[in-house]
Amino acid sequence: MTVSQESREQAVEGALKEISHIATLPEVTLKIIELVEDPESTAQDLHEVISNDPALCTRILKVVNSSFYGLPGQIASINRAIVMLGLNAVKNIAIAASLAKLFRGGELTPFFSAKDLWEHSNAVAIGCKLLSDKLGMGLSDEAYLAGLIHDIGMMVEMQYDRSDLIDAIDRCGADMNGVPSKNLMECEEEVFGANHQDFGVGLCKKWKFPAPFAAAAGFHHNPLECPSECEKIVYLVHVADYLAARLEGGFKLDQPEPAIVPEVRESLKLTDEMIESLLVELQEKLEEAETAV
Repeated sequence: MTVSQESREQAVEGALKEISHIATLPEVTLKIIELVEDPESTAQDLHEVISNDPALCTRILKVVNSSFYGLPGQIASINRAIVMLGLNAVKNIAIAASLAKLFRGGELTPFFSAKDLWEHSNAVAIGCKLLSDKLGMGLSDEAYLAGLIHDIGMMVEMQYDRSDLIDAIDRCGADMNGVPSKNLMECEEEVFGANHQDFGVGLCKKWKFPAPFAAAAGFHHNPLECPSECEKIVYLVHVADYLAARLEGGFKLDQPEPAIVPEVRESLKLTDEMIESLLVELQEKLEEAETAV
């Protein structure tokens, strides 16, 4: 089944009109994004916004004191946390806190729950940061967030029509280990007339996210088709998505046979040894990050 671009766009537009409760980020998160994107903003400006949200304050302190960041001693003040983490990292924590609320919900089928998808998205986010650091790309904060939102289109599907998403998942024909016989992307197109990449791009545009994030949501399965100015981030997400799919358990319905596109591998100069090393590091980081999630 081939779906035209026009019908994809109509499917996405129809879904986003129906789910106003997911199509808007919380006001405090939007304000934090706005501040961090403003070069004239200071840590004090950020502190004033965050201090009005006790739940977010608690989360930031929990994260900054977790082993994931490896910072010395117990940090008890939000100002200190902002200085230690940096504005971009605090922005990521705020967005992660907002997204975590969206990824709530029970098990839809024995092979899919919102929690599974959140854990997978978190693994991809950490994998992106690891990979960016390993390759010296200087994109770790941006890459982390791109990894976190790469499958957000699936949450659009879940909020829009759970029964259709269940239908798409059932069509995958997953075995007892959750490995599908048919790619979820094809099944989504049969049911919704679009796939989670299409819905992800639509939501990122509605949220007015920068182009690299929309590209990560829209091209992580077909990275060679992404806009050239976004390819670094998309390539990182594509590889991290593969790494996460290689780990035991977790969501992998959209990767029946996980593989890195050869051109991406060549562009990033990834060797077999680097990939295996990254897998080990990712597993370790996920275990360390459990207290921060």
